[in-house]
Amino acid sequence: MSTYWDFAKEENMSLFTDLYELTMCASYFDNNKLAPATFDLFIRRLPENRSYFLFAGLEQVLLFLENVKFTEKHLAYLQKQGFSKQFLDYLRNFKFTGEVWAIPEGTVAFPCEPLIRVTAPIIEAQLIETFLLNTVNLQTTIATKASRVVTAAKGKAIIEFGLRREHGIDAGMKVARSSYIAGCQGTSNVLAGLVYGIPVFGTMAHSYVMSFEKEIDAFRAFARTFPNKSTLLIDTYDELAGAEKAIIVAKELEKTGHKLDGVRLDSGNLTETSKKIRALLDTNGLRNVKIFASGDLDEYRIAKLLNQDAAIDAFGVGTKMGTSADRPYVDVIYKLCETASAKGDFTPIMKLSEGKTTLPGRKQVFRHKDKKGFLTKDVIALADEKTEGEPLLVRVMENGKIIRTLPSLNEIRATALENLSKLPQKYKKLTAAPAYPVDLSPALEDLIKRLKQKLTKTEILNSPQ
Repeated sequence: MSTYWDFAKEENMSLFTDLYELTMCASYFDNNKLAPATFDLFIRRLPENRSYFLFAGLEQVLLFLENVKFTEKHLAYLQKQGFSKQFLDYLRNFKFTGEVWAIPEGTVAFPCEPLIRVTAPIIEAQLIETFLLNTVNLQTTIATKASRVVTAAKGKAIIEFGLRREHGIDAGMKVARSSYIAGCQGTSNVLAGLVYGIPVFGTMAHSYVMSFEKEIDAFRAFARTFPNKSTLLIDTYDELAGAEKAIIVAKELEKTGHKLDGVRLDSGNLTETSKKIRALLDTNGLRNVKIFASGDLDEYRIAKLLNQDAAIDAFGVGTKMGTSADRPYVDVIYKLCETASAKGDFTPIMKLSEGKTTLPGRKQVFRHKDKKGFLTKDVIALADEKTEGEPLLVRVMENGKIIRTLPSLNEIRATALENLSKLPQKYKKLTAAPAYPVDLSPALEDLIKRLKQKLTKTEILNSPQ
């Protein structure tokens, strides 16, 4: 019996796809439909209370495309599902050979803008759809949510604490990665710390405190084990009584040349309690001891706490950020925008479904900024247009090979923080933010008009009865 772990690497993920991707590809193969096509990956609309996206997940996409293959075990399984020997022979030698353009990971993006553009033989371009959507959906959803939490914290540290509530092992790893890209200072996920180099943080649980006969015994025991980095959880029984005991332990640490890092609150009225505890600490000469808060936090609650002048220095944010609880997905889609004839001539195509129309042809996104570098508007144009603005999509893969050095996680994080710093504050409001202007170029609008007329005539008015 195979396990998840047998297939966890990119080169073993070819069956991480919806069945209909394979059935379409088998039909393309049977009908000798092998010419190239271009697909756009984009997000159709903004969720409620969002005004931007923070794009994440590109690195995993590119590694998958460069390494994906079908093993004999995969092919044996597909044979049982009824796929022909000829098609399975094709898959046996399958390799992605296409070209990929993408906006850099960590870039702020907006609805309908191509995030990734794939041009490849149509079987290759079709087969990869599910992996791309799954990967970009999760990481962009979480990166966007985490960026809002970081913005709400106004410079105070955010630690990602959601591992135990996140949706499985893979999500737990990618949430840590995406939230770090968005500006979180670290994670509680130790494996993510090892794999990605993200700083890891942790304190103690209430069960640890309760396992000792007295609360102060728990604090002393923990401080003996970690004299240089102890944060004590003080709300197991009573926050103020816990703080007084933490002060005793802090003074004992000072006598040995060490300092208490902080105290943690996980419940109750965080505003009022944090103010009282701050006063207690300061009165006892412990201004260096930080107050760390956790417990069902999100951007809205953090903003409220800070508006009430809560004396909190850092926040541990778990479930609501790690699952993006108010909107656990984005409307990410992957749609055909041009097809090629056997001679290699490309023809733009678009979908006319009500509420789900798509933009035809190969496109580029041009970003406009003011003299101080702040974003003012984006323009979606045809890829070969010459227009003002900074082009966002860059070629990242050619002939199935990554052609740019993949940035480090800290470089992606720096890109994200730079992007967010140049997004005007009005677009970062937690509620009722205005829509960022995204225009279509005149040439693209003209193509849309002409193509709609053509498709209406050929596919609707003159359709066979």
